[in-house]
Amino acid sequence: MVSEPTVEDATKRIYESLRADNEDIDRHIATLKAALARAGLKEAVFDPARLVQNNRSGRKLMQAYFRQRGVTVKFSAE
Repeated sequence: MVSEPTVEDATKRIYESLRADNEDIDRHIATLKAALARAGLKEAVFDPARLVQNNRSGRKLMQAYFRQRGVTVKFSAE
Protein backbone atom coordinates (compact mmCIF):
# COMPACT_ATOMS: atom_id res chain seq x y z
CA MET A 1 0.00 0.00 0.00
CA VAL A 2 1.33 3.40 -0.98
CA SER A 3 0.74 6.08 1.60
CA GLU A 4 -0.67 9.43 0.58
CA PRO A 5 1.73 12.38 0.81
CA THR A 6 1.46 14.47 3.95
CA VAL A 7 1.09 18.26 3.91
CA GLU A 8 4.78 18.47 4.79
CA ASP A 9 5.75 16.20 1.85
CA ALA A 10 3.57 18.16 -0.57
CA THR A 11 4.96 21.48 0.67
CA LYS A 12 8.52 20.21 0.22
CA ARG A 13 7.73 19.21 -3.36
CA ILE A 14 6.35 22.68 -4.04
CA TYR A 15 9.58 24.29 -2.78
CA GLU A 16 11.52 21.97 -5.11
CA SER A 17 9.22 22.79 -8.02
CA LEU A 18 9.60 26.54 -7.43
CA ARG A 19 13.39 26.15 -7.54
CA ALA A 20 13.03 24.13 -10.76
CA ASP A 21 11.26 26.96 -12.61
CA ASN A 22 7.77 25.78 -11.56
CA GLU A 23 8.13 22.31 -13.07
CA ASP A 24 4.93 20.28 -12.46
CA ILE A 25 3.66 23.00 -10.09
CA ASP A 26 -0.02 22.37 -10.87
CA ARG A 27 0.33 18.67 -10.04
CA HIS A 28 2.08 19.51 -6.76
CA ILE A 29 -0.62 22.06 -5.88
CA ALA A 30 -3.29 19.39 -6.46
CA THR A 31 -1.35 16.99 -4.20
CA LEU A 32 -1.10 19.69 -1.52
CA LYS A 33 -4.82 20.44 -1.80
CA ALA A 34 -5.66 16.75 -1.25
CA ALA A 35 -3.20 16.49 1.67
CA LEU A 36 -4.71 19.57 3.31
CA ALA A 37 -8.19 18.07 2.98
CA ARG A 38 -7.05 14.77 4.55
CA ALA A 39 -5.42 16.67 7.42
CA GLY A 40 -8.50 18.85 7.92
CA LEU A 41 -6.52 22.03 7.28
CA LYS A 42 -7.78 25.12 5.48
CA GLU A 43 -4.48 26.72 4.43
CA ALA A 44 -0.91 25.92 3.52
CA VAL A 45 1.90 27.69 5.37
CA PHE A 46 5.14 28.44 3.55
CA ASP A 47 8.45 29.79 4.83
CA PRO A 48 9.16 32.96 2.84
CA ALA A 49 12.93 32.44 3.29
CA ARG A 50 12.69 29.27 1.17
CA LEU A 51 10.93 30.97 -1.75
CA VAL A 52 12.74 31.79 -4.96
CA GLN A 53 11.10 35.23 -5.08
CA ASN A 54 10.89 36.31 -1.48
CA ASN A 55 9.52 39.77 -2.06
CA ARG A 56 6.02 41.15 -1.67
CA SER A 57 5.07 40.81 -5.33
CA GLY A 58 6.44 37.25 -5.49
CA ARG A 59 4.45 36.22 -2.41
CA LYS A 60 1.26 37.90 -3.71
CA LEU A 61 1.66 36.20 -7.10
CA MET A 62 2.10 32.83 -5.37
CA GLN A 63 -1.00 33.42 -3.20
CA ALA A 64 -3.09 34.39 -6.23
CA TYR A 65 -1.93 31.42 -8.32
CA PHE A 66 -2.59 28.92 -5.53
CA ARG A 67 -5.95 30.54 -4.69
CA GLN A 68 -7.07 30.00 -8.31
CA ARG A 69 -6.37 26.31 -7.73
CA GLY A 70 -8.26 26.16 -4.44
CA VAL A 71 -5.40 26.46 -1.93
CA THR A 72 -5.08 29.32 0.55
CA VAL A 73 -1.46 30.28 1.19
CA LYS A 74 -0.10 31.94 4.33
CA PHE A 75 3.50 32.72 5.15
CA SER A 76 5.20 31.92 8.44
CA ALA A 77 6.76 34.72 10.47
CA GLU A 78 10.46 35.08 9.88
